[in-house]
Amino acid sequence: MKCPFCGHENTRVIDSRPAEDNNSIRRRRVCDGCDKRFTTYEKVETIPLIIIKKDNTRETYDRGKIEAGVLLACHKRSVSANRISEIVEEVETEIFNMEEKEISSNVIGELVMDKLKAVDDVAYVRFASVYREFKDVNTFMDELKKMLDK
Repeated sequence: MKCPFCGHENTRVIDSRPAEDNNSIRRRRVCDGCDKRFTTYEKVETIPLIIIKKDNTRETYDRGKIEAGVLLACHKRSVSANRISEIVEEVETEIFNMEEKEISSNVIGELVMDKLKAVDDVAYVRFASVYREFKDVNTFMDELKKMLDK
């Protein structure tokens, strides 16, 4: 790293630690030329994930939308706040492990439904009813029958 004071090419890291936000690294450096010290911050550069919605519009990924959907599905159910956080974290990890620049909202919805199905049947049906846009009681009953058959 080039020294901001004298422009010398060689500097040394004398201390590294996480920054206050825990999303970057704070490094104290010393210049081999002028012996002045300075601080740099190192942060991972991420390309924003784009979500392709059902109507083919695109928007940037928002973890809050997954959290809101799972919270709503689990409302007044015996699913702990910790478990809800774990579900959201698991879904988010799977999404980012795909290493795609764009991902369909259908993929995210299916991931959430798979996680909810394993945790609470009612939460699963609640989420599915919104996600799959049940139009009437028959489509709702069809989903329940599929669940009961398994």
